[in-house]
Amino acid sequence: MNLPSKVLEQVVDQLSSLPGIGKRTALRLSLNLLKRSPQEISQFTQSIISLKENIFSCTVCSNISDEPICFICSNPKRNPAIICVVEDIRDVMAIESTGTFKGLYHVLGGLISPMDGIGPQDLNILPLQERLSNNSVSEVIFALSPTMEGDTTNFYLFKKIQGVDLLITSLSRGVAFGSELQYTDELTLGRSLEQRQEFKMPHL
Repeated sequence: MNLPSKVLEQVVDQLSSLPGIGKRTALRLSLNLLKRSPQEISQFTQSIISLKENIFSCTVCSNISDEPICFICSNPKRNPAIICVVEDIRDVMAIESTGTFKGLYHVLGGLISPMDGIGPQDLNILPLQERLSNNSVSEVIFALSPTMEGDTTNFYLFKKIQGVDLLITSLSRGVAFGSELQYTDELTLGRSLEQRQEFKMPHL
């Protein structure tokens, strides 16, 4: 793509580095920004800087937050005895949108995937074990995407925490195998959560 300005080319390159944005879309966005007032551009760039500098990872569950402890973990109306284990923050948002879950979360930050070089040591598994060690939790829900990586992570977690005196459950199979939790419709996800079943290791 031949552009008449090196500055414009740099902006296009930066925008097209974002997932799902190709060069043509990046060019259209760049030209739109060019038409905006200096004040609008200042607000736009400041919001991006603030995104990086002023968002915390919750010290309890690893959800994103404007404070050291997120609004879910700090909400006294939530049930701290139930922890829902999810892959990332998008899954927290998906489950919260159903309005059915009133417990707390634990964000793993990914799934075990040897093909991608992601092992248990790369996930927030040790903090989960520490949260379960004080015996105040009665149930852990595995709410990971029903994929090969999700199932592998479920099995690993089960082995790690099965000695703890609590109920371990997983979503019912209303969510189709191979799909990602964040893209599941609210009704299906909410029903799968409400109809969760005790997690059992498969017989090999």
